[in-house]
Amino acid sequence: MAVGAWSWLQDREPHFAHEEAVYANKARSWLDDTPDAGWGLYRPIGLPALGRLALTLHNDVGALRVVALLLSLFTLTTVYLVAAQWMSRRRAVVVVLLLLSGLGFLRRVPEFLNDIGSTGLLLIVVFLLVRAQEKRHSRALLVFPFVVLAAFYLRYGIVGNMLAITLAAVLAYGPRAWGAERRRIAFAAIVLGVGLLPHFIYAFEKTGSPLGLILWATDQAERTFIGDGLLYYIAIFPYRLAGDLGAIVMAAGLVAVFAAVRRVRRFRQGNGSDRQVDDRRTIFLGTTAVLTCVILGFATDGEPRFIYLPVILLTILGVTAIANRVGPWASPVLLSIALLAAVTTLATMQVVGHGAMPGPERLGDSTRPVAQQLASDGPCLIVTGYEPEMGWYSGCDAVTYSQFRKMTPPADTAIHFVLFERGRLQPGRTALKRLIDGRETSVRTICTSGSVGDATVITLR
Repeated sequence: MAVGAWSWLQDREPHFAHEEAVYANKARSWLDDTPDAGWGLYRPIGLPALGRLALTLHNDVGALRVVALLLSLFTLTTVYLVAAQWMSRRRAVVVVLLLLSGLGFLRRVPEFLNDIGSTGLLLIVVFLLVRAQEKRHSRALLVFPFVVLAAFYLRYGIVGNMLAITLAAVLAYGPRAWGAERRRIAFAAIVLGVGLLPHFIYAFEKTGSPLGLILWATDQAERTFIGDGLLYYIAIFPYRLAGDLGAIVMAAGLVAVFAAVRRVRRFRQGNGSDRQVDDRRTIFLGTTAVLTCVILGFATDGEPRFIYLPVILLTILGVTAIANRVGPWASPVLLSIALLAAVTTLATMQVVGHGAMPGPERLGDSTRPVAQQLASDGPCLIVTGYEPEMGWYSGCDAVTYSQFRKMTPPADTAIHFVLFERGRLQPGRTALKRLIDGRETSVRTICTSGSVGDATVITLR
């Protein structure tokens, strides 16, 4: 179903939008030295590295979108395997179907982004911590730092997730339980330090601080005020994250967390009892979900793709809670939920394909044809408010108008100012005249069918 959804949605959005184009440009720049238009040092290198491998096989949009499919399949498989360890294989299938049917998740399945893949790695991190406490499996903490490093280099934003996971682990299991693992924790800390050392050195060279790139990435958040991301998550919880059906299951999971907390506070089960183990795990997963939303809600702007991990954890807890609640009727009830989730996935595909995706694609109907007409065999620079996608489809370097004001215009380079009828981040007449600085120009209009209208292209001679 995931492959079918990915394939069908490709026809609804066959062209790169802003975020995808940024990573695609970097991947292509490593392949053939074309400009990495729109790339910022604060972005992680993991996804472009995967994209570079894909472009070696086939240099086009489709190859990079296949990377997105593989990352989605990796995360869905991880969800199944982890859920099967904590529940049963049949219940794990229900969890996967619910995740796939959610609007927030399915919307990003066809796109060349890093959020879904990094979520799969974070779920492995959570699983390893649970395994270290429940099974006293020493190798879990030995593997832990390597998974964290893979997730970090795929997406720097997992720092907030890791903070939430760490705090939740201490709250759920207690400092004393982790103190018993101090040697393995020390090993994990050393491996993490060594693995992050290249990043810290590079960040210090570029920003003057080992944490400069991470803080820079946080500064890119399009927040109206600090905490507006959290208000957004509260407003959309849980429907916009998981759809109608998934919302009910997530809500059941959240209720199960509160029930587990009450039991732990009111009763003293014997050490190692099944009830105590289940309650501690429930508290850990639920606390991780809540703290992730809170921490990321203050650190960044709100986006459903930033909090896939809470969706997964609360869905797992919700399926478990519903199955336990209905008792002997668990099998038919969960089968009904699974069938509804499968049908919902088909409906969500329609919502995404005909509702959520046409927005970016309508923008592409303006930017793409203009960029393709500006493609050149020689060096070229496009100045526009849509620099990543214009850079990808033209092969030129591309910058915003504010960036162009701060730079020295490159010599022997065709420079094009692109102004759309309803474009963003564009200068007025006076500011544009200053940018031209008395140089000779040629002007042409390129008609488009996109959402920002026709383009006026001013080429400096």
